[in-house]
Amino acid sequence: MSQTVSVWLVVVVAFVAANLPFLSHRLMAVVTPAKPKTLAVRLAELLVYYFLVGGLGLLLENRAGQIAPQTWEFYAITATLFVTFAFPGFVYRYLLKHRA
Repeated sequence: MSQTVSVWLVVVVAFVAANLPFLSHRLMAVVTPAKPKTLAVRLAELLVYYFLVGGLGLLLENRAGQIAPQTWEFYAITATLFVTFAFPGFVYRYLLKHRA
């Protein structure tokens, strides 16, 4: 797999994973909870998905060659990008009116 394909794969997976907590009523898209999910649960899921996508990126980077060292700036930027990716799902869940 080329580096370009790896980068786009991580970007697409990050976009889907960032929106999944807001589009799915299930916990981690697997378990149906007894009570409806709150915003805090959705944000916790978002954090878990951030680390899972980061692990995928680390795996792909490791397979491509040597892993580049990352400092706090890298994590601040990727977290901000991940939250930005989550915006469409957040808007759909909390800002749009849904008919019953």
